[in-house]
Amino acid sequence: MNSILAELAKRPAKLDCLKDPAVLNLEGLTLTPFHMVALIIFGLAVLHTFSVHKIRSYARSLESTQAPKRLSNQERSLGIHLLYFLSEVEIVFVLWAIPLFLTITCFYGWKIALEYINTRDYTEPLFVVVTLAVASTRPILMAAQKLIQWAANGLGGSLAAWWFTLLTLGPLLGSLITEVGAMALSALLLSQQFYTHHPSKKLAYATIALLFVNISVGGTLTVFASPTILVLSHYWNWTLMEMLTDFGWKAVLGILISNTIYLCYFRKELKAMGIRQRALEAFHSFSVKKEEAPVPFWVTAAHILFLAWIVLVAHYPTIFIASFLLFLGFHRATRHHQSSIQLVRPLLVGLFLAGLLIHGGLQGWWVVAALKDLSPTAVFGTAIALTGFNDNTAIAYLATLIPEWGDIYEYAIFTGLIAGGGLTVIANAPNPAGYAILRKDFAQGIEPLKLLAGALMPTLILYLVFYLFSPLLQF
Repeated sequence: MNSILAELAKRPAKLDCLKDPAVLNLEGLTLTPFHMVALIIFGLAVLHTFSVHKIRSYARSLESTQAPKRLSNQERSLGIHLLYFLSEVEIVFVLWAIPLFLTITCFYGWKIALEYINTRDYTEPLFVVVTLAVASTRPILMAAQKLIQWAANGLGGSLAAWWFTLLTLGPLLGSLITEVGAMALSALLLSQQFYTHHPSKKLAYATIALLFVNISVGGTLTVFASPTILVLSHYWNWTLMEMLTDFGWKAVLGILISNTIYLCYFRKELKAMGIRQRALEAFHSFSVKKEEAPVPFWVTAAHILFLAWIVLVAHYPTIFIASFLLFLGFHRATRHHQSSIQLVRPLLVGLFLAGLLIHGGLQGWWVVAALKDLSPTAVFGTAIALTGFNDNTAIAYLATLIPEWGDIYEYAIFTGLIAGGGLTVIANAPNPAGYAILRKDFAQGIEPLKLLAGALMPTLILYLVFYLFSPLLQF
């Protein structure tokens, strides 16, 4: 992903008519009516994303009014099945890719529409599917759980200490196992060991908001943790040391401040939850339930090596997919130490990102127009706002089209994109994975506005940290 120009240059004869207007404007050409229609379709898809909670609530309400003898999903009416289908956030952008495809066909023909869909780079969605599947296996989860529990024991071993440690160490692990892997691990552990104790709605949303925001900045200790980091660090030639000194330590500071503030605010509830947890553990200690057998070290080590290798070859889909098939063979051979691999949610998350890529390839004109004439400080704030309505990787990709941006502008756009990555489900690539894992822990589903409200405070803290310790002060 070097630039839109390089991508479109692969098939110049067929796709000239679909060049993003950001590119067209750079070449002295003008916006076409097609891109306005594409923007309307994209806006409807975003609106649909923010409405899935309401659709699901309406489906449940409608279902409850039907015949009381309906006892299974198979007995639901077709209309209710359709409403539940429309409430699945992972299918939203692919669903709206259908009218986009028809629009391209109407404007430019069937072959151009097929060519456009076929020439998107789906490496990231494929990587997300594979990483989620590997990171959610039993050996990886147990190893991460032991590491976080060990760190939490150093802080007293309480549920509050575990909560704080997970929301700190979990996101920072993203610098090593990618943000997607860190999201999968952290969300699964939260689902299994935190949300099972039924926190209040306020704490439940504060926790998922902290997770999303912290994951977005937790990968800044390396140059490969997320597509956003990879695109900009590669394009602007940032080294590992520059990532650490310019961004990494500030991200760690912001995470610690946010987690500490939320910990102090919810300390009483976390303490009460810890008491309930200990009582529950004492009750279960009298049962005859067989303890879960430990995973041999060599199996865990093999899983970690597979995950590390997949991360290393993240830009080569043929290699990491082949590696995943080999991993499936190893998983099968050691099945007595494993739990079953769950592929449905990883595939749905990959579908979500693929749909976002299809739409995002035609939205550059208004993103670039919103950024290119602003001051660095305004770019910083605008990038945070734009990220809430578009994947930050897509915006990062488009930002590289703006010529002659200096170091201050580069700092502003990057920090703005990662600071705003937790505001919505679509703001950062790993967020749909966390959403898919944790959705069942929210009785009424995850409400976008409540997620946004919970993420505002940590986003503001990161904004202040990145701003106060930056060259932006002179502006």
